[in-house]
Amino acid sequence: MAEGSNRGECSTSPKRIRLDTDPNSTIPEFLTNCDEYQLFKLTKFYRDRLEQAMEGGVDGVSLSLTYERIFTGQEHGKVTELVEKGNRRDSSKLLLSLVMGKGSRARRVMWESFVRMRHGVPKLDKILKEIQELGADSFDYMDIAHGLSELSSNLKDLQQKHKETLRVQTETLRVNTILIKEKVKIFQLVDRYAELTVISNVRDRRLVEHELLARGRDHEEWREKHLRKELEKIRNDQLFQSSFSQRKSKSGNSAAVSGVPGIGKTTMVQKIVYDWATGKIYPHFQFVFSFKFRDLNTINCRINLRNLILDQYPYFGNILGELWKNPEGLLFIFDGLDEFKDTIDFADNRRNTEPQSMCTDPECWCEVSDIVYSLIQHKLLPGCSVLVTSRPTALHLLEKAEISVWAEILGFVGDERKEYFNKFFEDQTVAAAVFKHVEENEILYTMCYNPSYCWILALSLGPFFTQRDRKQQQVPKTITQLYSYYIYNILKNHGREIENPRDVLLKLGEMAYTGVSKKKIVFRNGDLIEYNLQPSQFLSGFLMELLERDDSAQSVVYTFPHLTIQEFVSALTQFLTPDPGEIGKLLSEAHSEEDGRFEIFLRFVAGLSSPQSARPLEKFLGPFLHQTTCRVIDWVKEKVEGQIGNTQTETGKRNLLNTFHYLFESQNKALAENTVGSVKTLSFNGLGLTPIDCAVLSHVIGLCDTIKHLNLQGCFIRCEGLQRLGPVLHKCQELSLGLNKVGDSGVKLLSAALRNPGCKIQKLDLYDNYLTDSCAEDLASALSTNRSLIDLDLGNNKLGDSGVKRLSVALRNPDCKIQTLDLWDNDLTDSCAEDLVSALSTNRSLIDLNLGNNKLGDSGVKRLSVALRNPDCKIQKLDLYRNALTDSCAEDLVSALCTNQSLRDLNLGSNSFTDQSVPALRCLILTCRSLERIVLWGNRFSSNGKKQLESLQGSRSGLRVTV
Repeated sequence: MAEGSNRGECSTSPKRIRLDTDPNSTIPEFLTNCDEYQLFKLTKFYRDRLEQAMEGGVDGVSLSLTYERIFTGQEHGKVTELVEKGNRRDSSKLLLSLVMGKGSRARRVMWESFVRMRHGVPKLDKILKEIQELGADSFDYMDIAHGLSELSSNLKDLQQKHKETLRVQTETLRVNTILIKEKVKIFQLVDRYAELTVISNVRDRRLVEHELLARGRDHEEWREKHLRKELEKIRNDQLFQSSFSQRKSKSGNSAAVSGVPGIGKTTMVQKIVYDWATGKIYPHFQFVFSFKFRDLNTINCRINLRNLILDQYPYFGNILGELWKNPEGLLFIFDGLDEFKDTIDFADNRRNTEPQSMCTDPECWCEVSDIVYSLIQHKLLPGCSVLVTSRPTALHLLEKAEISVWAEILGFVGDERKEYFNKFFEDQTVAAAVFKHVEENEILYTMCYNPSYCWILALSLGPFFTQRDRKQQQVPKTITQLYSYYIYNILKNHGREIENPRDVLLKLGEMAYTGVSKKKIVFRNGDLIEYNLQPSQFLSGFLMELLERDDSAQSVVYTFPHLTIQEFVSALTQFLTPDPGEIGKLLSEAHSEEDGRFEIFLRFVAGLSSPQSARPLEKFLGPFLHQTTCRVIDWVKEKVEGQIGNTQTETGKRNLLNTFHYLFESQNKALAENTVGSVKTLSFNGLGLTPIDCAVLSHVIGLCDTIKHLNLQGCFIRCEGLQRLGPVLHKCQELSLGLNKVGDSGVKLLSAALRNPGCKIQKLDLYDNYLTDSCAEDLASALSTNRSLIDLDLGNNKLGDSGVKRLSVALRNPDCKIQTLDLWDNDLTDSCAEDLVSALSTNRSLIDLNLGNNKLGDSGVKRLSVALRNPDCKIQKLDLYRNALTDSCAEDLVSALCTNQSLRDLNLGSNSFTDQSVPALRCLILTCRSLERIVLWGNRFSSNGKKQLESLQGSRSGLRVTV
């Protein structure tokens, strides 16, 4: 049915449809009161978000529509077929298309389904809450974009000129290559632009800029949330007039996009401007004006909005007055709030009360900060829209601002990383080789969520895979080695342009270090003069010119291509200083800073003490000061030794892990052996470890000769982290890996360690690791050859009967050394009893068997009794807690255990034994002389039955009876 008849197409009165599934919500009442056209508008407005949101419950919605005879069985089958194939996004698109084509009743039933399932689908719940908060105002907001006045002919001509100007300005992308013949390469934006994952949320506005440290862990955590489909992706064309707006206002919208350095904020702005200029997005904006805060820093006088625009777009002349009449058609973009020299305090009421600070007219002369403030707060040109980008460190400035949409660039997720390298290298063979190396080195791979890191990696690693004279084993493995080769490439291509590159880098490093200590990343000509630096082609290999204005050379400011490069040059200068002075004191003071500003700097300092990192740089800079290297090594040694035993607190564990990062970067085998070589226990339990941390830990353990216990319980390392640890796990005698979600694929990695001829693992804890019967084959195979493992905890997994069947094959092997086996809560039933009987009848080592919290039942225990009756059975401790046992199995169990004189500890708690079993149990307690402890609480004994059993408590020395 055509949508044109929506207002009256349904014969069912909306008042008759009641949604009473959630009495505490006004949503049912609101939707019930919507007329058919309003419901159509609501569906269309939220359509893009509903496609994402429905992924978690599309089959349920389809079922409801089929039950109400809106969908045919064939249509429902097409939707569910896509779900079964894993194409949930396609299935939700199909469902929405079908619903929109079937009319108003279909939409109403669909929204009813949303209300019913909202609490199980977070994204749906979020949309419904927004609708609930807006109420009837929702429809007013949806109409904001409509009704813009038609452009006059002269404005149309100006608009075309403006679009053409912006298109020319944004259609190409300049990419630095650090090659002497081709320093900058120019690409078409559409060919080079790599899609980034952007979320309609802002995660933490106060994180420091060291995304390699703080953001690395944070990024992993939030990527998991994204995978759990709790985060909504937002496209560039959804930042305005979209359902993502948190503040619905007719006075205009302001959007804030956050992202760490190098994540692609400026390139994203360029793409938005280009797409508008080419007519792809935001047709309701008649004019777009884009500014960079670093450009605005050069304005040192009062100015008005008119001149601010004319300074950059002079062809607007005197026609700007026409634009002010229709502010709803204007979009202002301000890129890089963190680089703005002035602070804009949105909580400061001074701007609202003091005339000199108020800016309500585009012709009003005031400070640049007042203009930006007034545009965002809708005091100047109310109705216009504003986009601001910022690093997280400056985002707190906007907390009190009138921001409608908050968004954050997460960076590359999944295959987006690979796509970047494919676009970077023209030779796809080189692209594949570089990406493979990055992918195999988790420390480098994790960096690749950030396009800036990808750029550094591609520049530094590319030559190793294109030059035949470089050997494969020289490819950098640590972050310090990687950055050393980055600087090496600059020196190689530009070193001849300057007489003394060592002297220049020393001065540059001093300026960089001051910047790190003061959290300063933008430098001006005054800073260069202070450190006696002259702009040159050589220097431009390290510093990027942020401003290249034709009108004033003095307006040029500089920054390092990335903060980490600034930190590396800061670290490098420590080794170039003729007099090391109190380097130890400097390092200790830097280490004591709690905000993390020096963390990457310290890793680089430790790394540059390594010959592998220093060697390429020394070819151009001369030898590093040996005295400095020795003092750095002494400092690292002191830090490791001071923290190696201090892991009782989370802070202590985190500090030790950081020093391990220093050890890893140093690649100093002798230093590691002297500091951690004799360590017996490493405990990081409860501390979340990333794959990077696991790689570092693997390196350290590889140099430990005496490691006995590695406790990583509850570190959430998953299979990815376990893969990094795999090569060294066989060295440990005791491995605590519980609560890590390693899964069946993780057990495959562990099985390789167990099969290692030098395996020393005696105790292995895999409690609660999402294991199923799929891993039992690998585990059984490993246990059949392993001669060291004696204690195996597989509790709280889902091995099931089929898993135990496979394990029993290994247990029957006469060479199997397992003494303790924990199968607590593994979905076991009486079906696995025969396999257990077979294993226990031949196994001569197993003395402790935990079968608690399963469902063996009477029949399972009766079969088990056959093995227990065997005089060769060595079981000393047996746990049958909560196994649905009744009096029916008591006689068989007691008879078997009375024969077995090795039993010391028996747990029969939380079953269904009654007084009928009391005589048999008394007989067991009195007859089995080896029994030291029996647990019977939680059964169905009467008071008299309990007394009879408790009376045996002191029948012989050391016996404990718990009833």
